[in-house]
Amino acid sequence: MQDLEARSGGVWRPSPGSVYPALAQLEDEGLVRAVEHGGRKQFELTDEGRAHVEEHRERFGTPWETVGEGVPSELHELRHAGQALAVASMQVAQTGTKAQLGEARRILEDARRGLYRLLAGDEPSGDEDAQE
Repeated sequence: MQDLEARSGGVWRPSPGSVYPALAQLEDEGLVRAVEHGGRKQFELTDEGRAHVEEHRERFGTPWETVGEGVPSELHELRHAGQALAVASMQVAQTGTKAQLGEARRILEDARRGLYRLLAGDEPSGDEDAQE
């Protein structure tokens, strides 16, 4: 899943709920098999799976390359900013004081409200607390 996300430039982030059922089906069909590598389960194509891919290569294409086509660079930048915010939030959650936790929650709530105002087309007034 991390490999797919990296190959797609962060645009395609499949969830375990979509990946594992698909892998189970491919395994049932004999196209992939689970192997143990360093205590982790990984999947690889079987000979039948390789033949199937070669037979349908043109139809399959390279999904992680096409999924990001036409996606503006601003979306990637927004995704990275959101990830950096999540990391900072977790650091406060792990090491912050009670007061810092409360202030961090307020900051995140303000950011969430600001994003919804942005989508609604509201102009920022500079005094956000007065509107609530």
